[in-house]
Amino acid sequence: MPDKNSEPRITTQNPLGDPRNYRGMSTNLKKLSAAEKRSDFLPSFNASFGGFVIELLKIIIIALAIIVPIRTFILQPFYVKGASMEPNFHDNEYLIIDELSYRLHTPQRGDVVVIRNPMLGEFLIKRVIGLPGERVVINDGRVTIYNAQLPDGGMLNEQAYLPAERLTFGELDITLTSDQYYVLGDNRPASLDSRSFGPIARHDIIGRTALRAWPLYKAQTFRTPSITLLAPVTP
Repeated sequence: MPDKNSEPRITTQNPLGDPRNYRGMSTNLKKLSAAEKRSDFLPSFNASFGGFVIELLKIIIIALAIIVPIRTFILQPFYVKGASMEPNFHDNEYLIIDELSYRLHTPQRGDVVVIRNPMLGEFLIKRVIGLPGERVVINDGRVTIYNAQLPDGGMLNEQAYLPAERLTFGELDITLTSDQYYVLGDNRPASLDSRSFGPIARHDIIGRTALRAWPLYKAQTFRTPSITLLAPVTP
């Protein structure tokens, strides 16, 4: 019969098991790891640098595969230089040009486009005024368009984008061929445009101005303005 006054015994078990099982084994961890090499834990510098270069090249190739076609066939950035398109576009503004739309349809009257200057080969930003096959007459500060719809001519109403007092200087009368466009700058007194270098061919039009991206506070998209031709009033 157990003694009621005796204390209960508590037995504990070593979680590592019986220490006698480890007799003869070294506990010097430094000595045990001496045979291990650093390369067993970390890749060599040459191997890691080579892998980095390969991954970097992959990123560059993928980026070029995406960016180059976009810039070549869809969108392209341009800076405005000079004051020839004031008051609508100013010097050093950053524009995104839509090159895709004109693969689907022809340029429209009123479109602001980037063109290649046929005289100097530089890029200019201008507005399309005359379309293929039309007759363009500039006289008394006004632009008159003659076409199949208005054989007697219609004065170009540009109040959608120009101040009412803005006049178009020059005296000319020209008929465009089936592949020519007549372009003018919005700042008519200070613009190098078709009045100087003549009509431009379709292949010299790079694309339509789609977006002003800089400065940010002036960021906006652009659409073709509504332009009317005012038919002459008959007495």
